[in-house]
Amino acid sequence: MALFDMLKKQAAQEMGQPENSGGSKTYTVTLQQIPVSLAQMKAMPEAALMEPHHTAALVIAALTVYPVAKDAALEMLEFLQGPRGLSVYDRQFLADRFRDKDYVPRSYYAGATPQNNYEPSAPYTLTFFENPYSRNQISEGYLTLHIKSGGGDNPRQIKLRTKPSTGQWFLWEQFLLADVRPPVNADPWA
Repeated sequence: MALFDMLKKQAAQEMGQPENSGGSKTYTVTLQQIPVSLAQMKAMPEAALMEPHHTAALVIAALTVYPVAKDAALEMLEFLQGPRGLSVYDRQFLADRFRDKDYVPRSYYAGATPQNNYEPSAPYTLTFFENPYSRNQISEGYLTLHIKSGGGDNPRQIKLRTKPSTGQWFLWEQFLLADVRPPVNADPWA
């Protein structure tokens, strides 16, 4: 354990706070497969949407499928948005973002880097975390999770909203499709 981490842990214990206080909670989701249809997604245990990090992982899985099965990915995203559904703007935004960069969603899986052309290996692991501001709107039903990209300098965020009547978490907004470093096979300067 690094010195700073040890001091932080000791200070939290002295003040009677849990180690996770301050928004440093981490969630790891391991998907055995990437679903290529809504039926496959719904068959996965994460599709119950009872945990915000499960919903976030399925959003990344659906975005991963978009370049190879656009209609299936849109169906999955529609499901993950819950009662709100996808707007015309959402659909156009996705089409624009995927015009020439199909690798961005793959950059979030563990082990995916520009050097290996963002090719993660199965099982597919995603690690989300909270920061000190993630729960600023929790009383209104919103939670913001963050995830690091193997090709980006800053973590990206995904905002989720709970439906109190079912306890399910749905996609509210995502900032996952911002550009990342190109994979080696697409980088003319590599």
